[in-house]
Amino acid sequence: MKVIKNTLFKFVITIVVASLTSCNTNSQHKSTAKETSTASLNEKKPNILLFFTDDQGTLDAGCYGATDIQTPVLDKLATQGIKFTQAYGHTVCCPSRAALLTGRAPQRSGVNQWTSCHPDDHQGRVMDLKEITIAEHLKSYGYKTGLIGKWHLGATMDHGPLDQGFDEFFGFRGGFIDYYSHKFLHANWQRPQFHDLYRDKEEIFEDGKYFPDMQVSEANRFLEESKNDPFFLYVPFSLPHYPEQPDSTFIKQYKHLEWPRSSYAPMITTLDHRMGQILEKLDELGLRDNTIIIYMSDNGHSTEDYYNWNESYGGNGGGGFTGKWRGAKGSFFEGGIRVPAVISYPKLFPQGETRDQAIVNLDILPTICEILEIPKPKNKLDGKSILDILNSDDAKSPHEVLHWMWQGMWAVRKGNWKLIYDGHDTTGKFSIHPEKEFEMPEYYLANLDDEKPEEINYALKEPKILKELLTLHQSWAKDVFEGSGYPDPNSVEGKKEKIIKMKGTTKL
Repeated sequence: MKVIKNTLFKFVITIVVASLTSCNTNSQHKSTAKETSTASLNEKKPNILLFFTDDQGTLDAGCYGATDIQTPVLDKLATQGIKFTQAYGHTVCCPSRAALLTGRAPQRSGVNQWTSCHPDDHQGRVMDLKEITIAEHLKSYGYKTGLIGKWHLGATMDHGPLDQGFDEFFGFRGGFIDYYSHKFLHANWQRPQFHDLYRDKEEIFEDGKYFPDMQVSEANRFLEESKNDPFFLYVPFSLPHYPEQPDSTFIKQYKHLEWPRSSYAPMITTLDHRMGQILEKLDELGLRDNTIIIYMSDNGHSTEDYYNWNESYGGNGGGGFTGKWRGAKGSFFEGGIRVPAVISYPKLFPQGETRDQAIVNLDILPTICEILEIPKPKNKLDGKSILDILNSDDAKSPHEVLHWMWQGMWAVRKGNWKLIYDGHDTTGKFSIHPEKEFEMPEYYLANLDDEKPEEINYALKEPKILKELLTLHQSWAKDVFEGSGYPDPNSVEGKKEKIIKMKGTTKL
């Protein structure tokens, strides 16, 4: 009888322990990953690999219809995921990176001007440290975080990646570098060219080594060392941003193209090839199936031309292609802000499909949160989760209205109508005032449904639509700048809100 009682007691204890273990597991599933201690749970969390290219044109990839540029890696990735035809970045580097990493309008964090590129620049031109990046948020849920490549949200030593949630950093803090000397090339008589290559907060010197190769090596090292942990790896390529120093292997295959396309195309293929080397490592480690891969560019292609300027580095602007879309980097026309984007995670999402709904880089953070079933950061996000779009072609865009702003310029889109304030076309085409090549009327209203979008200004023809979009922008700007501590560059006390029609232009 005593044996039976002992056996029964052990059986009850076993059931209680199993029950408590089950309850604890369920609780851990809903709690932060910091509270999670089991390797089995960590294995279930998807890794996140985010590629962010620099100045890649709207349609500069085979999967986007380009026939003269080879991008086999991105093309294959598109067959393994979802390609977006209306994905938006920002008009230049800094605000686009701030928006991507925080899910917030860059103006909320003070990124409405160029962030500092020199580590000794203390003019406050940095992203505010109060911002919560993807890395900071995921790190609080047990993710190992790394940034391999371009930062460009403040080069001062206390505003770098390690101060915003990244465990590791390898790359450069400023805007761009020579791919061999690793120097920031923009210089003048007051400030010479300076070296900009760091591992974490330590400056390192590897003169002569090709930076894209170093980037691949460091990214693959991170993958190897993180294979047993959930990780967020952010790989912001500096390619195809000038200086145009491609892998020499790819130069010959594009010699038949006209200049500057022949100079730009090898940069795109170099980018594609190096991304492929990182994905190969992901496959080698058996991590692909449990990794969400996101690919996006920061803005449209560059028209900046710095060839033979200041130590003869190449910047042969204008080599990108936008198809019917007008504009390029530095403008709010579609060619300046519409970018290639692919998201691949076959475990959860369809493969080889296309989505035409409008999305923006602000959406990446809230989407990751919804996929992982974790709360969003507590600060106000401007991005929206696009999980419904990833799952279904029938889902609506979460954005009824889209906003962009950079310094004194801004744009707002609702439906197919888009209003640009103080816009200019950085390609130099479609000039309204031949004597002032880049100038446009103060308000430029376009219908994106036109056969040739943004070539006709409807500002005078559609004053009601102009007024509606203007009001939407003003409301947005008030929300963004109030409480941010940063001024609205367009705010003028006593400025009238009524529209005065003038010949050839419209003004407030």
